[in-house]
Amino acid sequence: MEQAELEQIRAQVSQAAQERFPGAPIEEVAVLQYGDDPEVEPGQIVVRIIVAGPDDPPERMRAFEAFHQERREAIHEFRRDLDRLPTPALFQLLVGGPPPGQAARIEDRGPRIMLLPSRLAACGPGDAGPGPEGPGLTPVMARLGQEDLATLDTLITAGIASSRADAVRWALARIRERPAFDQLRAHAREIENLKSQF
Repeated sequence: MEQAELEQIRAQVSQAAQERFPGAPIEEVAVLQYGDDPEVEPGQIVVRIIVAGPDDPPERMRAFEAFHQERREAIHEFRRDLDRLPTPALFQLLVGGPPPGQAARIEDRGPRIMLLPSRLAACGPGDAGPGPEGPGLTPVMARLGQEDLATLDTLITAGIASSRADAVRWALARIRERPAFDQLRAHAREIENLKSQF
């Protein structure tokens, strides 16, 4: 994305956040693109709002629930504001950050929610559109290293997959095509049968 377009989006997002969350204890409003954060996929924009919260995880969860409850409508209005951006954007809301002086790792933050653009969220399991899940799909979370992320992102850049989740499904399908996989599956069934005899 061109820098001028990105700066325009950042200005729109900042203004919308100020209008929707006046007086809220917001630490940061960020517009992230690929390369800014390992969680952002190629071709993706993520709008991340970090709300101040206590260090204690249970207290942080209570602060998150209170923020969400008090500003539920504002959160959804902000999501609608993002739908008017020239580029579809994911919206990530986090409460709390790392202790002062420590690196701001995303896994140190939370709880968090992620809201998809309306055009993606509207695609249900039976739709052909690019919804987050399709028929019979189960969401799975995995932590990947930089080399694994780079592999998935190469598949996206090459046009083989449209997202990291799609790239993982593509790779698993290639594994199932290998003749050795049928042998491995048969062997796994034998092991399960033996276990059941104990």
